[in-house]
Amino acid sequence: MARAAAEDDAFLYERIADELDDLIGRGALRAGDRLPSVRRLSEERGVSVATVVAAYLLLEGRGVAEARPKSGHFVRARSSAEAKVPSVPRRTAAPARVSIDADADQLIQAMLQARHGEVPLGCAYLAPELLPLRKLNTMLAQVAREGGGPGGAYDELRGSLQLRRQLARLAAGWGVALGEDELVTTLGGTDALNLAIGALTRPGDVIALESPAYFAFLRMFDHHGLRAIEIPTDPRTGLDLDALADALRRAPVRAVLCSPNFQNPLGARMPDEHKERLVRMVSRRGIALIEDDVYGDLAHDGSRPRPAKAFDRDGSVLLVGSMSKTLAPGYRVGWLAPGRFDEPVLRRKSAMTLACPTPTEMAVAELLEHGGYERHLRRLRRALADQSAQHRDAIVRAFPEGTRVSQPQGGFVLWVEMPHGISGIELQARALEQGIAIAPGPIFSARARFQSCIRISSGHPFSPRIHRAIATLGRLAHES
Repeated sequence: MARAAAEDDAFLYERIADELDDLIGRGALRAGDRLPSVRRLSEERGVSVATVVAAYLLLEGRGVAEARPKSGHFVRARSSAEAKVPSVPRRTAAPARVSIDADADQLIQAMLQARHGEVPLGCAYLAPELLPLRKLNTMLAQVAREGGGPGGAYDELRGSLQLRRQLARLAAGWGVALGEDELVTTLGGTDALNLAIGALTRPGDVIALESPAYFAFLRMFDHHGLRAIEIPTDPRTGLDLDALADALRRAPVRAVLCSPNFQNPLGARMPDEHKERLVRMVSRRGIALIEDDVYGDLAHDGSRPRPAKAFDRDGSVLLVGSMSKTLAPGYRVGWLAPGRFDEPVLRRKSAMTLACPTPTEMAVAELLEHGGYERHLRRLRRALADQSAQHRDAIVRAFPEGTRVSQPQGGFVLWVEMPHGISGIELQARALEQGIAIAPGPIFSARARFQSCIRISSGHPFSPRIHRAIATLGRLAHES
């Protein structure tokens, strides 16, 4: 009798695993979805806890579920063997003058203007419900009520002292020692990058950057009259440092611009030893590294990777940060640690913006000091990890065989490389007709490379609407 019960249990755990596996295969349960707790499933099925545990172990062995400490079991995204990560460009091109022509600008505008469209898969911004906007707005109102000082006069050129103190405290946790007088606040991350580029370069100068590169970098280069040398970038480890070293020998590079932590659009995370080598390379040559770290707080595993600035010993690194990706894009609060380029950066800020809005800077400072920023980040990181896995899983299922999809370790963008012959530009046009916004690959290159690629944002919670939109994109790609 006992043997028969044991045999029944053996069949039961396989049956339970098969049923859950079938739900996952049909899309009823998607990557990142939480599976029923062991105790709940035991009670619902009228089986022992050991039987459910055995079923979950079987699902883990099949690679379709994973256990997370103190959280339970979750549907796992398809393995990288089923959808490889995007390929790496094979060579470094010569420096090229960046010029955003009318066609390229039209592609960018089509993506940006669709931000409030039906399905926002194009722009890299977070759903408002993921941000502590109510708390931040309350703090802004409180700042406005407490005396007429804030907003009644220009703040000092460096920006709010209260905010700079909080930023210095945060940076210390990343292994970056910064004094409050080594920071400059800006009107968001884009303003910080423009300040850094403008302070370092003159028209005609060469800047090395990742390829593919965030399209806004290329627009800045066009504005400043710069030439770009595009460096191959691995979707897992970031900038190819051997290719960069070769470029530094061949071209008169004035600065390097890159995003070591969760690069946009690949989501790559550069290992610390690579960051250290990168800083040594620019320091030896006496050039600058402009480090865009706006996604640094958004590691999916809950950690906070060190910026390359943590390895800077002589001020060669200009570190750029922003609260647009974690708190409130509309507040336009960013910052820059200029290193040894402090004086030209301050001169340029004095000429261009003079001062930043004090009330918003003080509200952000209050939230950083008293508003549970780290607690908010923990929730946000978990949400983004799930959303990224869910979006990626839907893409893998919907797009043609041979499609490659990045597996970012942080941030909220996915780089999709479709089979040769499928045009990202044509897919964008057809998707817009369906009310779906995506970013076509060629806008991420000075030479209109990546014709068969697109970038998809996973900044909104996965929903049936987004699931249908990705299925539509897959159908359109199949038809191309």
